[in-house]
Amino acid sequence: MEKIKQDSKKPRSYGQFCALARALDIVGERWTLLIVRELLPGPMRYTELKASLAGIATNLLAERLRALESNGIIERRLQETSVVYALTPWGAGLREPMEALGRWGAPLLETGRDGDSFQPRWLTLALPGLLRGITATPPVELGIETDGLLMILRIDEHGPSAIVRPDQQPDTVFAAAPEVVIGLAAGALTVEQALSVGDVRGDRQVLEKVFPPERNPIATGSAPPPMGG
Repeated sequence: MEKIKQDSKKPRSYGQFCALARALDIVGERWTLLIVRELLPGPMRYTELKASLAGIATNLLAERLRALESNGIIERRLQETSVVYALTPWGAGLREPMEALGRWGAPLLETGRDGDSFQPRWLTLALPGLLRGITATPPVELGIETDGLLMILRIDEHGPSAIVRPDQQPDTVFAAAPEVVIGLAAGALTVEQALSVGDVRGDRQVLEKVFPPERNPIATGSAPPPMGG
């Protein structure tokens, strides 16, 4: 097994011989996994990360990036005339557990945005996680347009994936608010309900293939119990 480089400083540790505990030693700090989320669609400049992660202090972002790089999760690359941060192959392996965590947390979105910030690129992680288990042969592609961003959601024999490709325009595009897209992917909305507040350009049957009605809903009826008395 390849030996994974870990931060020699080890500022905090659970001190447990457990893979989960050791993973949390290096990715459990606040903001760390959200930085990884930003980099899953592709490399980003420091200024782009700072702009997308509303609320993070400049010095804290720099500290988290140093720790992630020291632990072999991200690396710096020279892209044209600037430096960008990118996930290493080991860092990219966080996609699957992060998709699972996002799927588990989907019921928490039922209350709506409520003033929280949102970046449409975050859906490139959320949508494959919510649609896990859905396959299609031959493959099918659907454009998702929300908050000014167009992404491509692809379903093939291996399952779902999502990318941002400004140079590619799918034949069918579904345009709606983020809440509608998430609700449709989570199974809280049917295609009919989503189309009543959204718009499809192209073949409507593509929506039925990407969001099949027989799948088990994730969010509907599975919200956590209210907190407090």
